[in-house]
Amino acid sequence: MQSDGGNEGKVLDLTEQVEALTERVEALRTQQHRILVAIAGAPASGKTTLAAELAKRLRLKKCQAEVVPMDGFHLDNAVLDMWGMRTRKGAPESFDAGGFLHLIRRLAAEEDVVAPIFDRARDIAIAGAQVVPSDCPVVIVEGNYLLHDEAPWSRLAPLWHVSAFLEVPIEDIRARLIQRWLSLGHTRAVATQRVMHNDMPNAQRVMDHALPADLRLRPPQPRNLL
Repeated sequence: MQSDGGNEGKVLDLTEQVEALTERVEALRTQQHRILVAIAGAPASGKTTLAAELAKRLRLKKCQAEVVPMDGFHLDNAVLDMWGMRTRKGAPESFDAGGFLHLIRRLAAEEDVVAPIFDRARDIAIAGAQVVPSDCPVVIVEGNYLLHDEAPWSRLAPLWHVSAFLEVPIEDIRARLIQRWLSLGHTRAVATQRVMHNDMPNAQRVMDHALPADLRLRPPQPRNLL
C-alpha cells in the first residue's frame, strides 16, 4: 500500500481498517442503491490512503466505488487573499462549505455528478475534474470536516450511511505535515512555520469538534520496507 504524506520509505498496513469499513458497506448493499461513506480526520491522518484502499477492495469484490475528496472545495487563493484568510487556508471557513453540502446531497439523490479535485502541488482546485455516475453504488468521501459539529458542516452527518474518523496522535500529525511540505520543495524552516501556525490549529480543530462516527479507527504505525 502507498505511504501517507510523512512516511516515505514506509507503508501503512490498513488491512484491519479496510476490512471493518468493507463489512459495513457490504451489510448495507441490499438496503441502499447508493451508499455514502465518510472518512474524516485531521490533515495527514491517512484519509486519502484509506479511501483509496477501500475503493480498491470494493472493486476487487466487483462493487464499483468512486472516491470524492472534500479538498476540491478549497477557495481559490485570490479569494482567500481578498478576505485576508490566506494564512488560515485549510480552516473550515476557507472552503466552499455550501457548495460541498450541495454536492453531497446530489450524490445522495443518485444523480450523475461532476466534482472538482484539488491539485496540491499547484495549490489550486480544478473544476469539473471528476465524474461520479448515477449507477455507482458506493461513493467514498474523504476530508477534514465531514463530521464537524459547526454549521453548515454539521448538516452533512445525517447524509452518511457509514462514517469513520481516523484517530492519529497529534505528534504523528505534526511530523507528517512537515514532511508533506518538504516533499513539495519547501525548506524545513518554511515547512515547520506553515505547520505550526496554520496546519496544526486546523488539525486540533478537527479533533476537538468531531461528531460521533460509526467507526473510530487508529491506523497502525508504519513499518520499514527494508
